[in-house]
Amino acid sequence: MAFSIRLTEEERMLSENHSYSPTEACKTALFEKKDDEHDVEVAESAYKEYVDSGRKSTPVQDFWRELDSEV
Repeated sequence: MAFSIRLTEEERMLSENHSYSPTEACKTALFEKKDDEHDVEVAESAYKEYVDSGRKSTPVQDFWRELDSEV
């Protein structure tokens, strides 16, 4: 799939200050966006699984107190 984008002169100048081309920048942004979306889906699924399990978390203060008593 091919596509084109129009850059203003300022955008073009900014893109030239980096070591990658505008095409590489678009590819990178696209795949980073998809990766971020996947991370959000995984996090939401894990959180739902946690909530549905009925388990409760332990306050971090209890964790630190437990660590101190083991030393």
